[in-house]
Amino acid sequence: MSIKLVAIDIDGTLVNSDRQITPEVYQAIQEAKAVGVKIVITTGRPIAGVQALLEELGLNEPDNYVITFNGALVQETASSQEVIKDALSYDDYLDIELLATKLGVHSHAITKDGIYTSNRNIGHYTVHEATLVSMPIFYRTPEENRDREFVKTMYIDEPEILDAAIAKIPQEFYGRFTIVKSRPFYLELTNKTSNKGTAVLHLAEKLGIAVEETMAIGDEENDRTMLEVVGHPIVMENGNPELKKIAEHITKSNDDSGVAYAIRKWVLD
Repeated sequence: MSIKLVAIDIDGTLVNSDRQITPEVYQAIQEAKAVGVKIVITTGRPIAGVQALLEELGLNEPDNYVITFNGALVQETASSQEVIKDALSYDDYLDIELLATKLGVHSHAITKDGIYTSNRNIGHYTVHEATLVSMPIFYRTPEENRDREFVKTMYIDEPEILDAAIAKIPQEFYGRFTIVKSRPFYLELTNKTSNKGTAVLHLAEKLGIAVEETMAIGDEENDRTMLEVVGHPIVMENGNPELKKIAEHITKSNDDSGVAYAIRKWVLD
């Protein structure tokens, strides 16, 4: 098959359980780059949270791209120039904040530059997220955030608290926002038109790459949209069983360099 663009999730996919890129994965990506394949890291994180990975893989050079915030932002990696941006409105942000208060869950909203929470007692998972993505935390009231441009909001709490809150989210919210549970303690809300799938398709179109020349590799529900739209969806062996139902192929697990296996077998072979 002729693949010109490969979109790759990070956690549970690109990196192993120790959050490391294995030598096998590194080498396969370099070989794909050498023959002109676009390797596009596709993540819920901001660019600051993936900068080290981009540098490690040599994807921080001109004419390379990264999809961040689960598709709400597509950037050129070397310059951070925005190619696609799909931010939430201030009214959207207010409604999401108000619902979080009613449901009794911690929440925060994210700009390109920081994580903002109106929780005076900052949630444990807000701190965890800030550490993971290398971004500062700011305590601000909703009124103080009027002029900020949020690309993603998150409900973050202990799994049992979050699950109880999810069960009470009004159906109207699912019509207004893209809502994805990316981890047992994370629920992500973005603009309705923002998702990894839309971002991959828009980037491919910009680069003159046909849908049948695209591949996506992922493991979790926040990868579903890109797996559903690309020409060749690949799911990790350690991936969600429901996602495996839509996969063209199942590759090896993230601890067994599954990304390298997929690239060598279905891109370079």
